[in-house]
Amino acid sequence: MSKRRAGGIAGTLAALAVGVGLVAERTIVAERRKAAPDADRLGTLHSQARTVIASDGVHLHAEVDEVAPYSRKRRGKHEAPAADLPTLVFAHGYALSLDCWHFQRAALRGKFRMVFYDQRAHGQSGRGEWKNATIDQLGADLGAVIEQLVPTGRVVVVGHSMGGMSALAYADQFTREFSERVTGVALIATSAGDMHPHETISSWIPDGIGEVVALRAISALAKAPELVDSARRLGSNIGYLVVRRFAFGSTNVPPEQVEFLDHMLADTPMEVLGAFFPQFEALDKYAVLGAFTNVATTIICGTRDRLTPLAHSRRLATAIEGSELVVCPGAGHMVIFEKSARVNAAIESMAIAAARPDLRAVASS
Repeated sequence: MSKRRAGGIAGTLAALAVGVGLVAERTIVAERRKAAPDADRLGTLHSQARTVIASDGVHLHAEVDEVAPYSRKRRGKHEAPAADLPTLVFAHGYALSLDCWHFQRAALRGKFRMVFYDQRAHGQSGRGEWKNATIDQLGADLGAVIEQLVPTGRVVVVGHSMGGMSALAYADQFTREFSERVTGVALIATSAGDMHPHETISSWIPDGIGEVVALRAISALAKAPELVDSARRLGSNIGYLVVRRFAFGSTNVPPEQVEFLDHMLADTPMEVLGAFFPQFEALDKYAVLGAFTNVATTIICGTRDRLTPLAHSRRLATAIEGSELVVCPGAGHMVIFEKSARVNAAIESMAIAAARPDLRAVASS
């Protein structure tokens, strides 16, 4: 083949690639513009702001959805006193905020008293010293939320991803409080350890190399947070595609959900991402799982979760005797979005099971 012909073919391929790229770019832009109004409506469920003071003095933003004195359960004719039902405390995941619980909040509002809060350095919560950007500190923060916003009565903890790890850390540190107060737990798309975050990007990188590369890359980006954050907040289409690829299991996910999640991620500073990222590799909370045996525990995960694969949930279910594993086919890490109806039903069922035995019959009648 002549150099001229080879050059012509190369030029044609390059032009084709650029053309395909431009078409894809226009498609994504159109998709995002169409989704924007609906995305803006997500995350708009709020109640009066509360402030929780963490053990190190950091102010945590929280909101409480109260419930009427009597709460009608399901379609039965009986009513159960709201005071006898547990309070649901929701802990969100890495790089998110309490707004990520939009679909759960909408479905369960009025049925249970619910507490939502932003994890430290996320959303509207304070940062504190970076040395306290640890899973154990998040467990202590959860303890402070429960102590200050749910001083009495039964508690059900609902944790997604890093929020599930916070629940494990809380049980590990507050053994007595956990056994006396917590009657139900939902562990959603989470893990107790043996995580290899770099595998999300490329499963063919050997663990030893991948761990170092991932940590160095995050650390390098965190050293220029202003530059990185300004680029992220521009809402790049690459970021949109990455979110759709790694956070969801289906390519047919509603674009407004992708846009909503992309906004939340972009609003989380790079410094925060860099501070918490090493915690996932070091996580090991398997020893505390025995404490969940006497608690109504539901474990939920999607089959296409690339961040905390289903194997992690299966291991949790095996270690926690009597737990229920809810597998959502086709869902990714944001199963709370993709399969919200199934997740909501599982949380409600678990919360009812966590109530007094005599109330379970009332709720299901």
